[in-house]
Amino acid sequence: MKSKQPNHLRSIVAHVVLIILSFMCLFFFYILIVNATRSHSDLQKGFSALPGAYLLDNLKNVANDGTFPMFRGILNSLIVSGCSAAICTYFSALTAYGLYAYNFKLKKIAFTFIMAILVMPTQVTAMGFLRLITNMGMYDSLLPLIIPSIASPAVFYFMYSYLQSSLPLSLVEAARIDGSGEFMTFNRIVLPIMKPAIAVQAIFSFVGSWNNYFVPALVIQSKEKMTVPILIATLRGADYMNFDMGKIYTMILVAIVPIIIVYLLLSKFIIAGVTLGGVKE
Repeated sequence: MKSKQPNHLRSIVAHVVLIILSFMCLFFFYILIVNATRSHSDLQKGFSALPGAYLLDNLKNVANDGTFPMFRGILNSLIVSGCSAAICTYFSALTAYGLYAYNFKLKKIAFTFIMAILVMPTQVTAMGFLRLITNMGMYDSLLPLIIPSIASPAVFYFMYSYLQSSLPLSLVEAARIDGSGEFMTFNRIVLPIMKPAIAVQAIFSFVGSWNNYFVPALVIQSKEKMTVPILIATLRGADYMNFDMGKIYTMILVAIVPIIIVYLLLSKFIIAGVTLGGVKE
């Protein structure tokens, strides 16, 4: 009995801690939803835990604002985030597979070079990047927000670590003996095994691209090509004295809906794909 009581107490403490952490995480989403249902005048009165009745009015005000292309901004963010997540995860996995499955003289140098890029902040190369895309005629377009995602050192390192723990090289050798081409081996054998890692990084890449403000603010100028973070910033700074807080909270609420949908769609692969594939040595 004495040995069971500490375990029971430990379980209670763990559940209490998890409940507190869950409350802390969900509380801010609840406040966001509540504020999106209140008018600007109600929000100026202070905090309230009870929702209001102005959600539809706030949505109409945002959607009908001629200076604020909400639906176009959401479409732009979906295009940029979806394409960025797709090419980032695929080519990062392909690069990780190339460095993992092949032995060549410059293998360690290539790995070190990619890791060196990982510690280089985006702001350091911002001016050179801006000058490059301007000379290439891609300024004020969505392409500079998508194409650089093909090279992501952080995603590459995650994929490389996952391959080290989940992909036996004997499986690759068996596919080669059976006459499978390298791209066929990667697309039909390696990618299904990497499905959990791809799902995780696809979520992170999508969210990171969706919330990215620095690069779009640097290269996008016309409103019809702006993404959601820039539109929210323009809504807040359009008229500092007359901005509508209800519209801002409503737009933020609308902006997080696609992120939640993407997570719900991809999260099942994280668990379902854990036991995929593998060969016992």
